[in-house]
Amino acid sequence: MAETSKADGGRLTTHVLDTATGKPAAGLSIALYHLEGGARTHLKTVVTNADGRCDAPLLAGAEFRTGEYELIFAAGDYLRGQGTKLPEPAFLDSVPIRFGMAATVHYHVPLLISPYGYSTYRGS
Repeated sequence: MAETSKADGGRLTTHVLDTATGKPAAGLSIALYHLEGGARTHLKTVVTNADGRCDAPLLAGAEFRTGEYELIFAAGDYLRGQGTKLPEPAFLDSVPIRFGMAATVHYHVPLLISPYGYSTYRGS
């Protein structure tokens, strides 16, 4: 899907909670991609802070554009770093979430993870 408009008022944020421990997932790497047609363009990689959030929006202002995106959460690396024993291969390693942003508003895409499951939703 091609970009249809440029927006100055929207922003994209995320945060990650570790549901196995009941704590924010600090130090988890997240890659952001823009999808257009068959192309997948890497925009940035960030790491969550102590609150499981990013220090700044993933996209904001002139960077925010209507279109399709993908977040890749490095859940396996995070869980291993926490000392969680995972099978080889891990049930969940990289967790991709594809979504579309169609308006100049706040899109919040949180992730709840554990070694054997995850959940997401459009938050506020």
